[in-house]
Amino acid sequence: MSTATTTNQSPVSFTEGALNELKRLKCEKNVPEDHALRIGVKGGGCAGFSYIIGFDKKENLDEEFEFGGLKIFMNKAHQIYLAGIEIDYKDGLDARGFIFNNPNATKTCGCGDSFSA
Repeated sequence: MSTATTTNQSPVSFTEGALNELKRLKCEKNVPEDHALRIGVKGGGCAGFSYIIGFDKKENLDEEFEFGGLKIFMNKAHQIYLAGIEIDYKDGLDARGFIFNNPNATKTCGCGDSFSA
């Protein structure tokens, strides 16, 4: 039995573009109903931490959130690094992909995929 709790207020937010792209990907990839969007961090990258984003099953240390109709799983330990972050999606000539606007980052790399806090 999981000890994780479910709350309604997500520590992260998404732009409309990011929500639309995530919902499109979930449908296109036929993501199973017991999976949700996992957001997290891992050690590595040129600035210290790299972002994790993808669809996954719930794990024991996860908390469950909801934003814009999208279910989110996040490890409790990662919330200190991700609280207040806004995730955007760009699909243009100058940039394509998810963009992480992290107010907790004290340093980021040039590509925007890693940070230090």
